[in-house]
Amino acid sequence: MRTISLVSALALSVASLAVPAVAQQAPANPSAAAGVHTDLPRVAHPSHYTIAITPDASNLTFAGTASVDLEVTEATPFLTLHALDLKISSATLTPAGGTAIPVTVAMDAASQTAKFTAAQPLAPGKYRLDTVYTGIINTQANGLFALDYPDKITGKDVRGLFTQFEAPDARRFAPMFDEPIYKATFDLSAVVPATQLAISNMPVAREEPLDKGLKRVTFGTSPKMSSYLLFFGLGDWERMAKEAAPGVQAGIVAPKGSGEQSRFALDELAPLIPYYADYFGQPYPLPKLDNVAAPGQSQFFSAMENWGAILTFERILLNDPAITSAAARQNIVTTQAHEVAHQWFGNLVTMAWWEDLWLNEGFASWMETKATAHFHPDWFPLLGRVEGREIAMGLDGFKTTHPIVQEIRTVDETNQAFDAITYQKGEAVISMLEAFAGETVWRDGLRSYMRDHKFGNTRSKDLWQAVEKAGAPGLTSIAMDFTTKPGIPLVKVTGLTCKKGVSTVTLEQSEFSIDRKDDVAAKPTMWKVPLLVSAGGDATRAILEGGKGTVSVKGCGPVVINAGQLGYYRSLYTPKMLASLKTALPTLAPVDQMGLIQDNLALSTSGYQAYAPAFDLLAAVPGNGNPVVANSAFGRYVGAWRTLEADPAVQKALAAKVSANYKPRLMALGFEPKADESLPDADLRSSLIGGFGTMGDPDVVAEARRRFAALASNPKAMDGPLKTTWLNIVARNATKADWDALQKMAAASNSAVERQFLYTLLGRAADPALATAARELALTDVPGKTTSAAIIVASAGLHADATYDFALANRARIEALVDAQSRVTFIASLANSSNDPAMIAKLETFRASVPAEAARPVDRVIGGLTEKAKARPLFVSGLTQWLGTKKN
Repeated sequence: MRTISLVSALALSVASLAVPAVAQQAPANPSAAAGVHTDLPRVAHPSHYTIAITPDASNLTFAGTASVDLEVTEATPFLTLHALDLKISSATLTPAGGTAIPVTVAMDAASQTAKFTAAQPLAPGKYRLDTVYTGIINTQANGLFALDYPDKITGKDVRGLFTQFEAPDARRFAPMFDEPIYKATFDLSAVVPATQLAISNMPVAREEPLDKGLKRVTFGTSPKMSSYLLFFGLGDWERMAKEAAPGVQAGIVAPKGSGEQSRFALDELAPLIPYYADYFGQPYPLPKLDNVAAPGQSQFFSAMENWGAILTFERILLNDPAITSAAARQNIVTTQAHEVAHQWFGNLVTMAWWEDLWLNEGFASWMETKATAHFHPDWFPLLGRVEGREIAMGLDGFKTTHPIVQEIRTVDETNQAFDAITYQKGEAVISMLEAFAGETVWRDGLRSYMRDHKFGNTRSKDLWQAVEKAGAPGLTSIAMDFTTKPGIPLVKVTGLTCKKGVSTVTLEQSEFSIDRKDDVAAKPTMWKVPLLVSAGGDATRAILEGGKGTVSVKGCGPVVINAGQLGYYRSLYTPKMLASLKTALPTLAPVDQMGLIQDNLALSTSGYQAYAPAFDLLAAVPGNGNPVVANSAFGRYVGAWRTLEADPAVQKALAAKVSANYKPRLMALGFEPKADESLPDADLRSSLIGGFGTMGDPDVVAEARRRFAALASNPKAMDGPLKTTWLNIVARNATKADWDALQKMAAASNSAVERQFLYTLLGRAADPALATAARELALTDVPGKTTSAAIIVASAGLHADATYDFALANRARIEALVDAQSRVTFIASLANSSNDPAMIAKLETFRASVPAEAARPVDRVIGGLTEKAKARPLFVSGLTQWLGTKKN
């Protein structure tokens, strides 16, 4: 799954019908899964499900029957399965070779279970549980859900059906053993309109015409898999496909009329399948892999790795030349790379319980970057790991953090596990461990892990053992440190000498913290930290443990103690070394440029050093340097500009400095895309236009208004990859007439992606009255069930306090607009941009209204705002002083 990150305010997704002949190893009997958490009595486990549904899309209900072949492993008076929002009208239990036994059904909404009790206790043996039931079709992405969208040809609203089951929502579709360790095969069929296309994990095995314009679609039997990977979709869709590997077809399923908008995604999807099959040493075990475009959005996730039928929201899958930006094109590639990686890491081999969710998400995040670097090295995708690490550290530096492998007991805790620690810290730690083991040993270990555990379940230790056995002794102790201990190591340089061409660096380890520096200073957590240290030449590997150490490395150039930025730690240098690094920064590798800037800004903001060294490094980035580095540095400047909102004079001085360095780069790139330019250059142009528009650059704002005015005579005047960029500037500076025009454009659009984007723009107006109007509009049905929440989020960017108050005043209506998984997180995150100390008390009151196990997102925002209240004045003071000593 690809999530939507909600970070601290301070941190800155047909061939043969048969499954290819791959031996399916049965997982260990779940009844004997000692130590693995479960909500169910470990007295039975499933082997096969047969599920048949008849959806009533118009009335948002469905009818279903389900048969579960299961084995009872010890005598029990009843069976317990997961079930939520289902009305079970009848149930029978049939022993193997016997006759059906009626059972009574007791539903428990609190535990999300159904208890099936027979007249006599059940003896060990094999049984079949049959149920007849009805369920709900939701309007947010939980269970079976509906999305309404404009037909691309007629403009008429139509409805598509989709499923979203991760983490605990397959139980909304049928009574199930809805936990990862209970793997089984699935047969799924559905009675649907004859004119519509139905999609599931496997290709269609047969179709039967029925009366009343209906048909019964039966899909092939799935491989053995966890319940959360089951998928069903239905709609007025078309499918574009091509062969990806012998016996395996790749396809993009999209709303009718999408046409060539699917081509880019398909061409990127197909090569991923043989690439991953080779890397992991295991063939893709299904005959097809579809990626289904869902024309809506979620505040919880952007794509889901259902086996053989990835679900991706359309805005992150289809390439529409009228609106798709360079960044969006890159996102199509990286999101597919992430979800296809899951087909192996997560689907073929699955974590035993959600505490090891990072085995899915951290690895898919790491693999998406590796695959993108393989296919598109000119995009510099490895530099994205620095930004990802920074997002993770933005959470990990607070006392509200948690280890990568965390205790998960409840549904609420499972939902909260999809965060930057699981994803971005997971990716960063994996990158560090790969560097420690070496690429070949690491890959060989992963191949052994896949071979030994395919179609089964694992824990983190299984992976460490496989990599150590492949040739990486000592890896387990490092991996255990970084996955079971929360927080961030701080590696400090305490001494540096260079004699006869060899630099000797004396290091000391502590712990970096944002909001508990006194505690960690007195008793820091200690890690075994793998280091890569360079002094202008090849890097030297070392392990820092026990708190202190010395590393010698060839060369007397500027020393970088995290060369390649592959280590998950903060690097604190002496002032003299920082001065040397500032001078050398333009000549350093781009990844080290980014890492040094990110580290030092964070260290300055958290009080570990003065601000000037960090700003000096930021200013040392050449405006004509690597486009990804320039993009990142420019974004930091824009963030700093926003922080100075209470001091327009200093804001103006900073804008002038930024303009002197980066406006020439924008003018060189130009306002129009070029046919032969690289994607990073195209993305940089968009960022520069957007950033200068935010800072009120008169040339950029005037150009945005000129282009917007041209729409009056030519509705396609702004079409192209910069459309969203220019319209964002217009929306921020919108007058009432501009705002009304944007609303009319949204209502008239036949593109679901453009429509939701335009409606979301209405919330970005700086004018408080227009932002209020946008929030009120979000509570109507006009924008669409999954767009309204995005309008509220957009409004919070410039109007955090008013938006948060609005959400609390309309809490029930707001929560109905958001996936169940993210309701608490959603409301709390609206306060992230607040600068009012009173917001902390409001959040504490809100925290008291949510279950204790769901309160972590609120605590994170409280911690971020508390620290921001302390750090912001110091940041403004430090930046003001620095600007006073620098010439443009």
